[in-house]
Amino acid sequence: MVRAAALVSGDGAELQAILDAMYFQEIPDFELVAVISSRREAYAMKRSLSAGVPAYVVDPELFPNITSHSMAVANKLKDMDIELVILAGYELPLGVIPYQFKNRIIGTYPAMYPAFEDTDGDIQLAVLERGIKITGATAYFADPDGRVGGVIMQKAIEVKANDEPETLRRRVLEEGQWKILPQSVALYCEGRLSVRGNRVVIEDKAD
Repeated sequence: MVRAAALVSGDGAELQAILDAMYFQEIPDFELVAVISSRREAYAMKRSLSAGVPAYVVDPELFPNITSHSMAVANKLKDMDIELVILAGYELPLGVIPYQFKNRIIGTYPAMYPAFEDTDGDIQLAVLERGIKITGATAYFADPDGRVGGVIMQKAIEVKANDEPETLRRRVLEEGQWKILPQSVALYCEGRLSVRGNRVVIEDKAD
């Protein structure tokens, strides 16, 4: 059984994708032990508690810097014997956490990585301004710096002629990130993800 925790900061839309997949038994040998939020008022906390998953707050304002905050989060994860960390809308730098959970942190990126990797602002606005016809979503293992590391899977999303940033953002989330995040977690739990250098290989399912 893979013991997992989700890190959140906001409304918990990606967390809900994991909770729904749990409800429909789409993730084998998986237990979401806890949700850890950087914000006490995050709606993700309510989603977690409604699903019967314990929720905790590690408030960054109580720490002198991001390193000490990330150490507190990492220590809490270790105290709960967490194997897998899921980034479900976590807005803070990961600090030291990736060093203690190498190839055990899964998150999503709202484009076909490495597209728009250097964009500081709204990625979907940049997609529309560049006239991109196909965008998408990427599920990945976090690298030691907490950024996108090995790509697990990607989902292509067509950009429609009448798209605005918000409509495109919503579709990338619903048709992309919500699908590939639980799918990637399921592959991890099945033992089918092999990291080979910078590549993540999805192994065939055992008979």
